[in-house]
Amino acid sequence: MDEKVQLLQRQVNKLKLLVAAICLSAILFFILAFGKREENESIIRVKGIIVEDEAGRERIIIGAPLPFAKNRARTDTAKIKSKWAIGMGPQYMNNYKTYNHSANGIAILDENGWDRIVLVDPVPDPIIGNRIGPETGLLLNDDKGLERSGYGLLNVNNQLRVVLGPDHGNGMEGAALSVLPDGSVGLYLDSKDNSIFAGHVKADHWKSPNKKVFTGITLHDSTGKKIIIPGN
Repeated sequence: MDEKVQLLQRQVNKLKLLVAAICLSAILFFILAFGKREENESIIRVKGIIVEDEAGRERIIIGAPLPFAKNRARTDTAKIKSKWAIGMGPQYMNNYKTYNHSANGIAILDENGWDRIVLVDPVPDPIIGNRIGPETGLLLNDDKGLERSGYGLLNVNNQLRVVLGPDHGNGMEGAALSVLPDGSVGLYLDSKDNSIFAGHVKADHWKSPNKKVFTGITLHDSTGKKIIIPGN
């Protein structure tokens, strides 16, 4: 019996060595096949990476730029036409053709292919229109591909704006905290019927109630009534 146990133990040890060798071979194959190792450094160079789920759907895409993924909804014209063009007007698909979908970074997709988390440079255009300038940042989207929150550094005519904002379900801003290059800074809150601004803006800023330098709070309701609370 002892001899049989020892024989079995030797066979198990051989099997462990075989499995370890197979795993090591697989790792070496991956490194040699998909990347180039820098001399004297442990660096793998690749153009892109796509992670699929058990059903073969692309769920994570990484690259510079992001590699094409057939499951990505925002680049699927048929899916955009059936999901977004309806109700957006006859010119929507023509406008869609001008949207930028390319970026350098990482995008996490849901099972239907919509971008859900995007950390990239530049940030792709939202599905409702073009951005006013290139942006670097982080986006959180809903299950219809609409931006629901974002944090970014936006370049408008070579002037940098820092903006943090959660959005409504129609893609429009619900709130925004912004710092502008002219020194204006503020918090803007917008509901269906009311809006509030609190902050400091320079002259001619669109949130200044009198087109002059303004520090304070402004409130607007659905009747058009405006309340101005100036700061000291």
